[in-house]
Amino acid sequence: MALASMTGFSRTQGLSGAWSWAWELKSVNGKGLDLRLRMPVGWDILEAPLKAIAAGRLSRGNINANLTMTRSDSAVSVRVNEEVLRAVAATVSRISREMGAPPVQLESLLGLKGVLEIAEAEDTPEQRKAAEAAVTAGFEAALHALIDMRASEGAALGAVLNERLDGIERLTAAAEANPARQPEAIRAKLAEQIAALTGGGKAFDPDRLHQEALLLASKVDVREELDRLVAHVAAARAMLAEGGPVGRRLDFLAQEFNRETNTLCSKANDVSLTAIGLELKGIVEQFREQVQNIE
Repeated sequence: MALASMTGFSRTQGLSGAWSWAWELKSVNGKGLDLRLRMPVGWDILEAPLKAIAAGRLSRGNINANLTMTRSDSAVSVRVNEEVLRAVAATVSRISREMGAPPVQLESLLGLKGVLEIAEAEDTPEQRKAAEAAVTAGFEAALHALIDMRASEGAALGAVLNERLDGIERLTAAAEANPARQPEAIRAKLAEQIAALTGGGKAFDPDRLHQEALLLASKVDVREELDRLVAHVAAARAMLAEGGPVGRRLDFLAQEFNRETNTLCSKANDVSLTAIGLELKGIVEQFREQVQNIE
């Protein structure tokens, strides 16, 4: 499967009978899958099936889907409720005679609620069914275009992440080969520090110095951290090659990278090894930030 980003945009539009419709889909990063549909009144019957379609194609991301519906025929039907009109007219005429008031004009009666009925044109059941099918197909097309865009961005992200892994691999090898890790280098540095403290006037037992150097070397040994970094790089490369929704697993791995790098920096006994650890931390942080965009 291809690696996919969680960001993307797509738009589709079309016609069905008197209706013209348009879908706009926007996707950003999210911990899970959250689809928010905005549809005109009367079309929310499609919400449940559309969410099911999206859930079958996507694993993560906050997706906003907006549907716009426009009716091309603005025809309306006008009907006079003659039964209500006659009843109102008879009542008004009777009251007018009893009160000696002038007769009420017909146009005044037509303005009363329930006398004049104005209704917009309505779809037949067949027309409505066809429009719903067209809107659903349009959503699927927009979703497909969104997935294509997320896959395209995912491919670019995969290349960036592999570059970051190259950097981690390079710095891990540099730490492995760093001369400051060798017991003899630690012994020489320890002897130099002792000489500075004693002013060089007091001899120090070479055997004792060697023992102290070995003890210090065991405390600052980063063998395990380097081995785990190598293993994490291999695991990350395998996930990137696997593709699909691997974002959560890569995020966990990024935390492990950070943990090993922090330990390496804390154990570093030489400025050169510390410099490698700090550079490694920078690349690991870049890796972690990019991983947040992976589905």
